[in-house]
Amino acid sequence: MTGSSWWDLLLGVAGALLLTWLALVAALVVLRPRGGLLREALRILPDVLRLVRRLAADPALPRGVRVRLGLLLVYLAVPIDLVPDFIPVLGYADDAIVVTAVLRAVVRRAGLDAVRAHWPGTDDGFAVLTRLTGLGRT
Repeated sequence: MTGSSWWDLLLGVAGALLLTWLALVAALVVLRPRGGLLREALRILPDVLRLVRRLAADPALPRGVRVRLGLLLVYLAVPIDLVPDFIPVLGYADDAIVVTAVLRAVVRRAGLDAVRAHWPGTDDGFAVLTRLTGLGRT
């Protein structure tokens, strides 16, 4: 390969990565909780993390659900965020948005009863969770 071919390849890969990142950020904007629920989501985040850990460890749940939850725990543990923290609003909210999206998918497969059985927080916190994820409409 010639020198210009390497630059073309490098620019192509960089462009593809940038477009992928922009698509992921756009997906986060679309999936974000509406109507002031983001603040409530951050308030119940410790209970939600315990819920995710409990659900991921439940052998009665389908394997695909447990895999999604395990990947979510890995995403939350990695210090590199999808959206850097210096970006206003979404910078700190990306974790809550990703958790909400995964929990929506989990409830579709596992059911609301499984989530309720593992919920470690208060009834008020669970009500916030149902509003955030749309669980009450499932």
